Amino acid sequence: MIRMSRSGWVVAAGVACLSGGFARDAFAIKQFADEFKAVYVKPDTPLAAAVETAKCNVCHAGSSKKERNVYGEALAERLDKKEDAKNVEKIRKALEEVAALSSDPSKPDAPTFGTLIEEGKLPAGAP
Repeated sequence: MIRMSRSGWVVAAGVACLSGGFARDAFAIKQFADEFKAVYVKPDTPLAAAVETAKCNVCHAGSSKKERNVYGEALAERLDKKEDAKNVEKIRKALEEVAALSSDPSKPDAPTFGTLIEEGKLPAGAP
């Protein structure tokens, strides 16, 4: 049996903790996500299931919190994560403004983000 010194265990534990930190999903600004859910998500609806599956990808693309989808980009133009995180009124106003925008400005007949949400779909489509 191989014996490991105390310092060896400390190094192994440190490596395990650090490597676990790199494998995280993108995290949305909690207050923004909470307000989105409060405004749009009703329990036991198709949208609730979609949001639960998508998590941060309601606004983000991929696994980096720096990458946003079209819906997230539209919100980012109106909200600052540091200045507005606790401003519920501003968050809700931004959600309302973005809901009125076209989900694809290059297509004249594209539904608004709000229409997609009312239909129980994610505003930027499936992640």
